[in-house]
Amino acid sequence: MGKKIRVLIVDDSASVRQTLTAVLSQDPDIEVMGAASDPFMAAKRIQEDIPDVITLDVEMPRMDGITFLRKLMAQHPIPVVMCSSLTETGSETLLQALEAGAVDIILKPKIGAADHLAESGMRIREVVKSAAHARISGVRRPTRSAAASGPASKLTADAMLPPPTGRAMAKTTEMVVCVGASTGGTEALREMLEALPANAPGMVIVQHMPEKFTAAFAKRLNGLCEVEVKEAEDGDPVLRGHVLIAPGDKHMLLERQGARYHVSVKTGPLVSRHRPSVDVLFRSAARAAGANAMGVIMTGMGDDGARGMEEMKRAGAFNIAQDEATSVVFGMPKEAIAHGGVDKVVPLEQIAREILMAQAKF
Repeated sequence: MGKKIRVLIVDDSASVRQTLTAVLSQDPDIEVMGAASDPFMAAKRIQEDIPDVITLDVEMPRMDGITFLRKLMAQHPIPVVMCSSLTETGSETLLQALEAGAVDIILKPKIGAADHLAESGMRIREVVKSAAHARISGVRRPTRSAAASGPASKLTADAMLPPPTGRAMAKTTEMVVCVGASTGGTEALREMLEALPANAPGMVIVQHMPEKFTAAFAKRLNGLCEVEVKEAEDGDPVLRGHVLIAPGDKHMLLERQGARYHVSVKTGPLVSRHRPSVDVLFRSAARAAGANAMGVIMTGMGDDGARGMEEMKRAGAFNIAQDEATSVVFGMPKEAIAHGGVDKVVPLEQIAREILMAQAKF
């Protein structure tokens, strides 16, 4: 057994601290080393004993979570996962937290809702374990066991897609770029999208993120980028110069009707323990677009997207992966490479150029 991931919970709600402790303690690789009701108590605890990961509430007495996060990142960088209620207004604040250095976002577990707690608890444990592997300020943290928690069964994209027909789509005059990202992906996607011109290829993105937050994320990117960015809605067309981001808690599939592509947004089971799942998007792209598609796998923990990217390559797609040096967590790219679905590995700052080069050759 490897060393456990030691977590400090910072939240002013005693019930949330208790519930998070119970949820995290279900994983044998995680140890809750303590809990604090505000940032001042947390700072004192950190001076005594440094945790591997901190879960941090946004709104607390005496000092808000964002202020504490900025102080922490400046003085003693530790992987931080922001913990928030499910609100539209709060999502803007959470995006500020990601800009300030937070690794990821989790939603506060709903106390008493057994079905919700089982599913949200799985995500909470996965996010915390991913955070423990995150590169903070360029320093790689020790590798630990990332054994999956929760139910033993792990659904594949077969749960959302019919069997393949075996017919790859022939190349046409339009290409579609399919992107998957997780831990560290929000800032990586911003950097990549900001480098694209207004006439970039149509793009569909799955970023592992809770519901509500994807809409705020898309809105923020739309204000920063030349391309048009929006949270995807069922039936949205994939158009040149437009980017569609899968809504949190929904799967997004690429579909083709005649010469045009559109997305299908659906509910469904967790796939590779995620909803939305990169595998669902990639495998649908392999079947709907074939050689018209380009796959991009970016920073993130786990193997979501690896099998789908392999299927995309078999269907004729050109695929790239973000390299280890620029990934916050080199999990998803590494697994995609190991599965043989990646044609080229490039640093983050080169991804936009690769997309435009592929477009020029199309």
